[in-house]
Amino acid sequence: MKKTTAAITAVGGYVPDFVLSNKVLETMVDTNDEWITTRTGIKERRILKEENAGTSFMAIRAAEDLLKKRGIDASEIDFVLVATATPDMPVASTAAYVASEIGAVNAFAYDLQAACSSFLYGMSTAASYIESGRYKKVLVIGADKMSSIIDYTDRTTCIIFGDGAGAVLFEPNEEGLGLQDEYLRSDGIGRQFLKIDAGGSILPASEETVKNKQHYVFQDGKSVFKFAVSNMADVSALIMERNNLTKDDVQWLAPHQANKRIIDATANRMGLEAEKVLINIDRYGNTTSATLPLLLYDFEKQLKKGDNIIFAAFGGGFTWGAIYLKWAYNS
Repeated sequence: MKKTTAAITAVGGYVPDFVLSNKVLETMVDTNDEWITTRTGIKERRILKEENAGTSFMAIRAAEDLLKKRGIDASEIDFVLVATATPDMPVASTAAYVASEIGAVNAFAYDLQAACSSFLYGMSTAASYIESGRYKKVLVIGADKMSSIIDYTDRTTCIIFGDGAGAVLFEPNEEGLGLQDEYLRSDGIGRQFLKIDAGGSILPASEETVKNKQHYVFQDGKSVFKFAVSNMADVSALIMERNNLTKDDVQWLAPHQANKRIIDATANRMGLEAEKVLINIDRYGNTTSATLPLLLYDFEKQLKKGDNIIFAAFGGGFTWGAIYLKWAYNS
């Protein structure tokens, strides 16, 4: 009896129309295009401007794009997982709303929050559900409206983040394709280095927290960079080693798009040539939970059936990890 694996069978995506370029940011904070590009690799990012539109707005559109391309009805979906650090609202599940809006009437749904590693963890969750045999179609959406939690007078964070959403469909596979291995980690030491102070149970919202700008993202850039470089590179090399993969065996690295220097360090540790590294950080910035699916959305036509892909991410908390996946179809 062949082992059932969980394979990605379709990809969808959505990015807002509004482009926030480095040139525009130069008029908002003390920075310049050369400084941003040199240190991050980012040239522009997309910002969701539609009134009363949150993360679900983008997630719904990414899901609808996927369903149209796959040619299936939303009622066939068993489970909808929305990986996000910016849910529409506290308590009420963004995923439940997304599922209802796309017509996934037979699905259960919930949100998963692991900062920038959310989609990576979501892939692991989806694969487990598929491999259990209980579910046949699992929709994983990575979506974040980072502009909703960014202080655009803080040049340490406003240059980095953008908005966007990407979606993938996991289905059973009997050919040995799909998710092969994973190595996921976390360490609470990172709690103080990348966070939002207020709005949670420790420090509920108040007039004072709003006045002190405590509802915006705070990042200790140097500490986060140091941890991200070492940990993303370590897990990527480890997952290659324990699956006996050489650099020639790996067709693609799909790294979290946080910083071009972190991406380069990870690729170098793996021994991969630049042409094997999927990159769109220059156009979207760091879209948090959406970076990995947006890579698949942008480069889908270049991916070939049987290609070995290493996914790697690092996020606040700290959370990080790597996944080894064999691509299951030709576009």
